[in-house]
Amino acid sequence: MTATPPDPEPDPTPGVEPGATPPESGQTSGLSHPQPMPSKGVPVVAIVLAAVGTLLVAALLFALAAGWFTA
Repeated sequence: MTATPPDPEPDPTPGVEPGATPPESGQTSGLSHPQPMPSKGVPVVAIVLAAVGTLLVAALLFALAAGWFTA
């Protein structure tokens, strides 16, 4: 049985000498423009429409259960 080393030597990084510290990466600071605030109108409208739709379905089910509509 042939024994193999558990961790072979890693491939050297091109352009970096063994034992050398790689150069630092570039940094950016801050934003170039202020970020706009998203509008809150669309979520409010969606919630109101969902509530109205739920109430309409509940009213229809109540009317069917009460026998107001005949099928």
